[in-house]
Amino acid sequence: MKRLPFRESLLVPAALLAAAGIALAACGSSGGGSGNSTPATNTTSPTSQSSTPAAGAEPASGAGAVAAIKKNWTTFFNAKTPTSQRLALLQDGNMLAAVIKAQSHNPLAKMATAKVSHVTLTGTSQASVTYTILVSGAPALSNQPGVAVYQSGVWKVGLVSFCALLKIENAGKTSGLPAACHG
Repeated sequence: MKRLPFRESLLVPAALLAAAGIALAACGSSGGGSGNSTPATNTTSPTSQSSTPAAGAEPASGAGAVAAIKKNWTTFFNAKTPTSQRLALLQDGNMLAAVIKAQSHNPLAKMATAKVSHVTLTGTSQASVTYTILVSGAPALSNQPGVAVYQSGVWKVGLVSFCALLKIENAGKTSGLPAACHG
């Protein structure tokens, strides 16, 4: 199979690469097996504060924050979501605007979505997320670890999480990734 240059490979989301059978590097999972399919429940840390968000802002803690994170991750990874909204749901999204715009024009990318199975708030500005990338509704990258960040009153997909997917697309290499992923 011909390997695409990195710029072209950005047009194909990691989930589609997995579905096509291209070998992916290990994603740092410590689970050790694929039989771990027990559904996780949403949790918040026992020390999470009950804070009152600014007008128009999403909750920074509690069940409202967990719900916002799930909704925003699902929206971000839905190819039908307008590019401008996807950029607004990615931490420092303007730094990866070219990548997001390129992916939005790929017909194959339109089959990708995500499902969040677990959120753990780790403070009022960060949360761990476990998510699965789906292609045409079938799991392609299961139980991926991710980070959500609370930025400007919105829970966003963490830059580190998106860059990890770009690294998978790039055969596990960081060379050639956008500058925002080298921080």
